Amino acid sequence: MNLALFGRSVTDPMLPYFQELVNKLEEIRGATCIYLPFYRQLEGRIRFRFKPEIFQHHSQIKEKIDFLCSIGGDGTILDAVIQIGDSGIPIIAINMGRLGFLSGVSRDEILPALENILKGNYTLENRTLLELHSPAGIFTDFPFALNDLTIYKSDHQTMLTIRISINGEFLNSYWADGLIIATPTGSTAYSMSCTGPIVTPGSETFVITPVASHNLTVRPIVIRDDCRISITAEGESNEFFVTLDSRKQKVSTGTELEITRASFEIRLVRLPGRHFFKTIREKLNWGLDARN
Repeated sequence: MNLALFGRSVTDPMLPYFQELVNKLEEIRGATCIYLPFYRQLEGRIRFRFKPEIFQHHSQIKEKIDFLCSIGGDGTILDAVIQIGDSGIPIIAINMGRLGFLSGVSRDEILPALENILKGNYTLENRTLLELHSPAGIFTDFPFALNDLTIYKSDHQTMLTIRISINGEFLNSYWADGLIIATPTGSTAYSMSCTGPIVTPGSETFVITPVASHNLTVRPIVIRDDCRISITAEGESNEFFVTLDSRKQKVSTGTELEITRASFEIRLVRLPGRHFFKTIREKLNWGLDARN
């Protein structure tokens, strides 16, 4: 098994888990590639019997590896998606964070997870991305998002008026602090915190969720993901913010945004016994009674 390791930060409590992972990979003589900024944080803090190959972009390794291992929280996975792009490399997500809706492997399950993967005891779960087609000149390196596209006001604005159309048909003008266009994956992220519904992976939908709507009758709405979404925003300021997952840029008011489903998907490794319903029950503490 040839594996690439990707992460953003390393803290001392994480080091034993990183060492355990590296030891196992060296034991099975799998080729190991490590993302350069991540390797710089590990170098001198864990032991390598064999010097790993270093990479900075998936184009350097996509013909050499079977999986990319994202080590961190869900935010690390979002960055890993940028690294692998449309290469089709499956992601093994190891959760070193707190909540971890996307991460299918806990830090204590690293060795059993690798054993299952070596034996072929896993499935690949496809996750939809959305694509920002216009305006030109923003997010040029990677105009895609696994979780969501968000529009929100600049700090000194009172609110935005956000006009949205679906396939050319007017939907609504939202008076709000912002608006979220979420994929099913992103339905358990920012959209959920703004009372948006939880949507199962593979449901082929987008969720449109207002942020702090000034009209109390406005509610989130679910649409098919084969629609083309057009958005313009107006406000007291001459600009507002647009985010794709964790990346942010400013856009002039009145600019039209065009959003569709991306032409490729991200593949996440799912191990036996892991299911979306089980994940949300555990992460959201459904069915637990604090009195007991």
